[in-house]
Amino acid sequence: MSDAPRSGIPETSGRDAVVIGGGLAGVTAALALADAGVRVTLLEGRPRLGGLAFSFRRGGLTVDNGQHVYLRCCTAYRWFLDRIEGTALAPLQDRLDVPVVDLAGPEGRRLGRLRRDALPVPLHLGRSLATYPHLSLAERASVGRAALALKRLDLADPALDAQDFGSWLAAHGQSPRAVEALWDLVGVATLNAVAGDTSLALAAMVFKTGLLSDPGAADIGWAHVPLGELHDRLARRALDSAGVRTEVRARVSAVSAAADGTWTVRASGETLRADAVVLAVPQREAHDLLPDGALDAPERLLEIGTAPILNVHVVYDRKVLDAPFLAALGTPVQWVFDRTDASGLREGQYLALSQSAARDDIDAPVAALRERYLPELERLLPGTRGATVRDFFVTRERTATFAPAPGVGRLRPGARTKSPGLYLAGAWTATGWPATMESAVRSGVSAADAALTALGRPRPRRLFAFEEAARRGVPEEASAGDGRAVGRNPRQKTEGPSPPPWSGGR
Repeated sequence: MSDAPRSGIPETSGRDAVVIGGGLAGVTAALALADAGVRVTLLEGRPRLGGLAFSFRRGGLTVDNGQHVYLRCCTAYRWFLDRIEGTALAPLQDRLDVPVVDLAGPEGRRLGRLRRDALPVPLHLGRSLATYPHLSLAERASVGRAALALKRLDLADPALDAQDFGSWLAAHGQSPRAVEALWDLVGVATLNAVAGDTSLALAAMVFKTGLLSDPGAADIGWAHVPLGELHDRLARRALDSAGVRTEVRARVSAVSAAADGTWTVRASGETLRADAVVLAVPQREAHDLLPDGALDAPERLLEIGTAPILNVHVVYDRKVLDAPFLAALGTPVQWVFDRTDASGLREGQYLALSQSAARDDIDAPVAALRERYLPELERLLPGTRGATVRDFFVTRERTATFAPAPGVGRLRPGARTKSPGLYLAGAWTATGWPATMESAVRSGVSAADAALTALGRPRPRRLFAFEEAARRGVPEEASAGDGRAVGRNPRQKTEGPSPPPWSGGR
């Protein structure tokens, strides 16, 4: 394999790289290296690319393993979508607008909205906060004061990583209701943990970047096609065009340094030689493949905790939700998304419930989850009353993301290792972001950048355009198709009637 020519890459380039892992981090690293003239082989153990954000077939539907969304501020993933020519398939809202339904109020079901105006930060959210019906007037005022205090935090201060966000919120006057109805409404979805279990450093990063950096930063986007269309088919086409040799069903068993400074990778009975190797796999798998001495304390990778995500999928015989998505309070349901068109459903409506930090439900039987969530959907969506449930199934991932617990920052390694020519990538590495698609792409860029520096290769200009976008800030009224990525990347197994024909992950 290592001696085979790579189409489109001149043989005089004289440098070879192997990228292990075909998720967003690995695909990004492979594209970046290939764009700089490096001959790249990408190895993925599954029969598909996409890592923890993928699709599978269930009967006549194409189902995403879990709901993934992104924000306009995610400049790295925006670059990724553009690089694979998928931007138009994952458009953004013209302007942030989140319907929030509360079922616990004394007046019964009540609808509120979180949306922005075309005003400078922080005035862009002022009217929305002032009229948010799920908080009292005093709570709304206290939220504004806490937001200003959050904006003043220095994200470079290592002390923030040792504190939990919940204690910080309480110290800044946030009531349990304000935490539930606002801070956790956003934080649980992006961080996969409640405020009390979250590092202040990561929470501050999310809220400062998404809500307090630029008026349009938090505009939400999502794939209007199956994720497999983006992260597998289009990604593979981009890799092929770049001259990357892509091998799926290629399980890597060993990575070792040779005496001449090159690297040897053994995968599925083949041996490859390379000048650089990027390990773009989950932290536990990276730990098992790391050669001795690559990290000072490799056991720290095993100390990075994990957090679960549960997705509940319900197909009704009729339309029951008019909005593309909504968030919920006063119910176990967190976020509900309409996946009808993306899945290929022709009659009825297909809803996906995204349940982050789902430790209480992650191991529950399907029958128990059906009994728990269908009545809640009837409370939340009046249109479901009397509708027939045509299908109910769940996808669950017990280790969906790394846990953003206080102290996790010191455990996350950078792209470079102590072994020259060996680099790390993955959402769990030290990107400064929580476990999102944005973090995965940024990690792939960092690993490629480090490898190119060592190989003496110039950085390809188009790769790092997203850095310029981040420095300029996100245009307030950017068009609806130019952003992406604060999403979850769970690898999941499917349960319920008629399981789909796919085998589980890494």
